[in-house]
Amino acid sequence: MEERSRVKKPDTMIKFQLMPGIYYVIRPMEYEDIPQVAQIDREAFPGEWVFRSQSAYKQDLDNPSVRYVVACKGRHVPESERQAMQKVPWFKRLFSYGRHLNTSEDIVGFSGFWMMVGEAHIIAIGVRNGYRQLGIGEGLLIATIELAQILNAHVVTLEVRASNVIAQELYRKYGFQVVGRRLKYYSSDGEDAIIMSTDNITSLPFQASFQQLKKDHAQMHPELFAQVR
Repeated sequence: MEERSRVKKPDTMIKFQLMPGIYYVIRPMEYEDIPQVAQIDREAFPGEWVFRSQSAYKQDLDNPSVRYVVACKGRHVPESERQAMQKVPWFKRLFSYGRHLNTSEDIVGFSGFWMMVGEAHIIAIGVRNGYRQLGIGEGLLIATIELAQILNAHVVTLEVRASNVIAQELYRKYGFQVVGRRLKYYSSDGEDAIIMSTDNITSLPFQASFQQLKKDHAQMHPELFAQVR
């Protein structure tokens, strides 16, 4: 289980709006998304032996213990439709919102995790070049934690490169703590992996912090329009 995240800590001075009329929606990954997700995988994690083939992603989508979500670049949504959809519980939007809005097929990021007896283990969070440091990786992390809650996970875990301090800072922000180390875990260069885990994600202290972080992220990045609110 290799954590391959290259997510970056968002610059607090940057608003998440690349072009007027463009928004970003996070939704469950579908079979049609596999070619683009595999491309992002190779782009975000060059040289790592675990990058997934398209057939491996198809097998994952057929596995009920594995879940992936993708961040897609979409078109402008009229304000009336935007307000109407905000009244729909986010977990219902998670499975219908992307289709409802007829988003474009431009995928800019993805995340995935395995469910293992009450534990959601993050496989990867990857964002396409040119779309990093814009809040997309953080949005994917939020959506992953929320989906893990729906699936009755109690903790979320991951491995992260010892040198990837930016990703570690983001994970600490969301309540992950260092719980161990895997020596020479990454076969591409022999680097160690840091094991990180949350406390119980259903606990009141975690939820209070998480809900505030979600609110802050939504205010900073209003164009990440979706299932994370």
